[in-house]
This record gives sequence, C-alpha cells and structure tokens, in this order.
Amino acid sequence: MKAIFIAAGQGSRMNELTLNIPKPLIEVNGRSILERQISLLKKFNIDEIVIITGPHPEKYKFENILYIDDKYFQNHDQLGSLAAGISEINDDVLIIFADIIFDELILEQILKNHSDITIAVDMDWSKYNIRNDNPIDDADKVSISDETVKRIFKHKVNDDDKYSIGEFIGLMKLNHNGAQIFREIFLDLEKTHHGEFHDAESFTQAKLVDFLQEIIQHNIKIHPELVNGKWCEIDTPQDLEIAKKLFID
Repeated sequence: MKAIFIAAGQGSRMNELTLNIPKPLIEVNGRSILERQISLLKKFNIDEIVIITGPHPEKYKFENILYIDDKYFQNHDQLGSLAAGISEINDDVLIIFADIIFDELILEQILKNHSDITIAVDMDWSKYNIRNDNPIDDADKVSISDETVKRIFKHKVNDDDKYSIGEFIGLMKLNHNGAQIFREIFLDLEKTHHGEFHDAESFTQAKLVDFLQEIIQHNIKIHPELVNGKWCEIDTPQDLEIAKKLFID
C-alpha cells in the first residue's frame, strides 16, 4: 500500500502562517499536519509515501519519502498537481489531501474496504455550526444511494434531494484495478479534453472531485465509506483552532 499526499496548494487563507512554510507543515499542538498523518500511516505499515509539493519544497525534511515537486502549482489546481505524480498511481494506493487530519478509526475503515475505488464520506454536517469561515456551499458534497456514489458536486440540483448527502473528506483508496482505471481515464483526458470540466473552467484547473464525477459518468462505481471518527480540514486560522481542540495528543 502506498500513500500520495497532494500538498501543492498555496494555503493563502491561512494568512501569515503560510508566508514561509507550506500549509501541511503548520503545527497542531506541537506536530505538523503531515507529521501526524505520516506517523498514523506508518502505524498501519504504510511506509511508501509520496508528497507532491508546491510552495517552499525545501522546507520538507521527512526522511524516506518520495518528493515530487510541482513546479507549476501556481498555474493549476489539485488535478494539475496530481498529474505530476500520476505515474505513482500504479497499485493499491491512498490519495490524501495534505491539509486534513483524521484519526485511526477513519483510516481503519477506509483500509478495510476492498472496492476498486473508495472515498471516505462524513454524513455529519454539524461541524459547520462552528466553522463560520467555511460555508457548506463550499464543501465537496456526495449523494449516495444503495452504497454507491451517485454524484459528487458543490452545487446541489433538484435530483440530489432523492439521495442521502454527505461530505467527501479528502481521503480515497484505490485497489490495483481501481488504480489502473483511475490512471487510464486521467491520461486520456489529459491529452484530449478541452474546455470546461464539470465545476472547473478546464481540466488542469479542476479539483479531484471533478475527476471523480467524470469517473462516475464513465459508469464506474465509486463506493462511499461512511466514516465516523475524528477528522478536520485546516483551511483557515479558525480551522486550526478547531483542530487543536480535536487533536490534543
């Protein structure tokens, strides 16, 4: 099992905290976001780790890590950064947003799922009662029926009300077959797609969820793993304070 962190974002909403370091190296109670996640992965014997870096790549000091420098991170979004490491999606793999923290329970749940393509989904929206800087409208929403993802989106349409709706937390798992499907569709679109791409203005400006929606439209099943552990995204200083209260170890 391999883990790939997408860590090329600029973290501009963190203000002065990311002037001189990448957002994934911001500390939460004495340990950085990435240090916490790498430590958790190694606890589950996931030692093959890839980090796709963006700003300040020289600041990363973790040992025994494959670093892939996305030199053009300012010109694209998540999907463009993932393109720099697409060759690493070649077997069982976790793809993880580098600005999230999740606990052992969530990792256990996602690892036990043996579907080709699995995404971690949280059905509890109550966190947005205190997350004032991040409206629900900006969340990556997932509509679910019969243990299958029907649609991944930011903006709801009428048909979505037919289904249960949760939030994609930024953690997904591919088995060997799923990795092949993911990579083949990605490489084909990278060569052939022009114009808007789902919620994005172009393929390279797209986010991972735009690509997952494309997979669904290829009639390929994405399985939602409904997680119930602790997790948080750290996108603003307010999020950082929430994380410090959740992850005190």
